[in-house]
Amino acid sequence: PDRVFVDPFDGLLDLALRRLRTPAAPADSFSDDPLRMLRAARFASQLGMSVDPEAIDAMANMAGRIDVVSAERIRDELVKLIMSPKPRTGLQLLVDTGLCQRFLPELPALSLEIDEHHRHKDVYEHTLTVLEQAIDLETAHEPASGPDFVLRFAALMHDVGKPRTRRLEPGGGVSFHHHEIVGAKMTRKRMQALRFDGRTIDEVAQLVALHLRFHGYGGGEWTDAAVRRYARDAGDQLVRLHKLTRADSTTRNRRKAAALQRTYDHLEQRIAVLAEAEELAAVRPDLDGNQIMGILGIGPGRQVGAAYNHLLELRLERGPMTEQEATAALLQWWEEQQG
Repeated sequence: PDRVFVDPFDGLLDLALRRLRTPAAPADSFSDDPLRMLRAARFASQLGMSVDPEAIDAMANMAGRIDVVSAERIRDELVKLIMSPKPRTGLQLLVDTGLCQRFLPELPALSLEIDEHHRHKDVYEHTLTVLEQAIDLETAHEPASGPDFVLRFAALMHDVGKPRTRRLEPGGGVSFHHHEIVGAKMTRKRMQALRFDGRTIDEVAQLVALHLRFHGYGGGEWTDAAVRRYARDAGDQLVRLHKLTRADSTTRNRRKAAALQRTYDHLEQRIAVLAEAEELAAVRPDLDGNQIMGILGIGPGRQVGAAYNHLLELRLERGPMTEQEATAALLQWWEEQQG
């Protein structure tokens, strides 16, 4: 048989031009399955190709049609986009066409905000830069770990609380107090709406809630107790928090950027020293629940939990104690509770 190359839709030319087109009219293709609009953005990110202007126009005109697609299908397509080599490309396309507003409105909302720490760019651009920098840091500790959705999505969502917490200060400045706490709640709600599993939601929301904690470190003034709390609160997300915090520095001032990285180096070193000396990842009170009940002569209940938490705080403040020291501290606390 004759070997004839059949190309009725000029696909070879599209490949040469690195252009994404629909075989039929874009409106027809997207009407058949509106998820294809998200898929176009995902392919742009995965393959490094540009979407044909006619398809982009159709995406903008038909953005509302995505509402008929199940949350699970949208979630799966979004995850693939986020995990692609260049997610910024697809995300910008989703924002520009209005599609993102339908299922992830927190992202386009950021373009309305000016960041008090990054006056040269809005929070939307800052967020996309943080995402790119987080991707660059993915293999900083585990060279073969590959794409990390939790880290990437936390980078994308880390400042979503800013629009709701924006305040004009008397001196003309802008503040976003507690935006990390508000943002963590918003992130959790959005991920639940997109039907993410509970563990992934918890991990992303935890990173969003903790991403500002480092800024209280200043020039290294934290006590060992504060460093222990930082590591304890991060738990198994500590390595990701290191990466997210470093990625969140987008200042154009090279001297300032270098100083921030050096300061974080110092914090990481302190965590490592304490971890080696104290098994920081598994910090527990110096007495367990059974010992507490035996010393105080009480049975199971809220009082045991309160005593346990008190000893945990002492452990974080003072470091390891002997059983005798812990017992004395427990009895002193108990006496104060009874008084």
